[in-house]
Amino acid sequence: MSIVVMKFGGSSLADAEKIRAAARRAIRMQKQGHQVVMVVSAMGKTTDGLEDLADQVMRSKPAPKREMDQLLATGEQVTISLTAMALEEMGAAAISFTAGQIGILTDDVHTKARIKTIDARKIHEQLDAGRIVIVAGFQGVTEAGHVTTLGRGGSNVTLVAIAASLGADVCENYTDVDGVYTADPRIVPTARKLKQISYDEMLELASLGAGVLHNRAVEFAKNHGIPIHVRSSQNNRKGTMIVAETQSMERIVVSGAALKSKVARVTMSAVPDKPGVAGKIFHTIARHKIVVDDIIQTVADDGTATISFTVDLSDRDETQQVVGDLCDKLGAKAHAKFEDHLAKVSVVGVGMRVHTGVADRMFAALAKAKINIQNITTSEIKISCLIDRDQGEKALHVVHDAFGLGGRTKKASAQKRTGAAKRKKTTGKQTARRSRT
Repeated sequence: MSIVVMKFGGSSLADAEKIRAAARRAIRMQKQGHQVVMVVSAMGKTTDGLEDLADQVMRSKPAPKREMDQLLATGEQVTISLTAMALEEMGAAAISFTAGQIGILTDDVHTKARIKTIDARKIHEQLDAGRIVIVAGFQGVTEAGHVTTLGRGGSNVTLVAIAASLGADVCENYTDVDGVYTADPRIVPTARKLKQISYDEMLELASLGAGVLHNRAVEFAKNHGIPIHVRSSQNNRKGTMIVAETQSMERIVVSGAALKSKVARVTMSAVPDKPGVAGKIFHTIARHKIVVDDIIQTVADDGTATISFTVDLSDRDETQQVVGDLCDKLGAKAHAKFEDHLAKVSVVGVGMRVHTGVADRMFAALAKAKINIQNITTSEIKISCLIDRDQGEKALHVVHDAFGLGGRTKKASAQKRTGAAKRKKTTGKQTARRSRT
């Protein structure tokens, strides 16, 4: 029997009726002849509520990361139990597992751990016994038994990691949107749903701010060749398939645009311009599991260099501490500047490999909109511009329009239908008048 792994996000499990709806989907999938694993997130805004509680308790300093993981992992434990109950009440055999019970081992980097191994034997045993297996997403355990979490969006990582360990045929990712769009439809109403997108394009979009999937989930899927079907939990329509690249995909120059609205820039000045110094800086930052982007180095005539790079705003405080310690070790002149009010707008498409003029069109559109570009980074399938955060959403609209990525909005479609009806009515009156004459 083929195995299907279905993941349901928090918005798809926000109350008892939505949990029952998810259970019905799993039962339908099983009745179609599949073995079914469900990966579930915490209900609704549970994780946000737990973080707020931690903030109320820890007034003067950040909460210990180990204890945050202990706290946040409780949200999924509630959901797996309720989902198993819903399935049993509907007549389906089911069993729920926390990450620790199912053997999802991670490293010991609390709040953003990475999965090392999964013991799939217990899942297979339960599937072979005819049960639907429900697994807590977003969490794992270290070899020492400490609870970890995988970071925001981590349930998507659990989804694909379990699918890979089981040799599943497909991942079904149910969420509150019905697929992957050319841009975030909450910001750009004209954004169009894509029928399919390549792993590489989705990986870039996920790392650049598209919130549909975690970039590590896409990386897992690409490495193991597992298709991901992103679809709505509110209807049965087909969503977007994330698959291996095909030659026809290169015909489309740009597939999507993304906005990362919370970016911080670090500028280290008067850094000694000597071999190994940059390596030491970024090795130290990497040891603290801080993801760095957009690195630029310029060299002055006095034997010093300026190194600038960006990090996610959530890593700003830790980065400031690490960089401050580095400056103290590099010498009295070395110092750092931190800027918070930044965003990054990007366009992505495998067609950039074989088409020219993409950068020209993007930069011209931003210039026409009077949006200043502070920094530019590129890969063979993406172009990103660092801009002022206040202009972030405007910039996303601008680049989305510049590459003709949008479709009609519902309002525009309704206006067109109304206009067509009026024209038809007018034409009908004219025909009637002509017939009378």
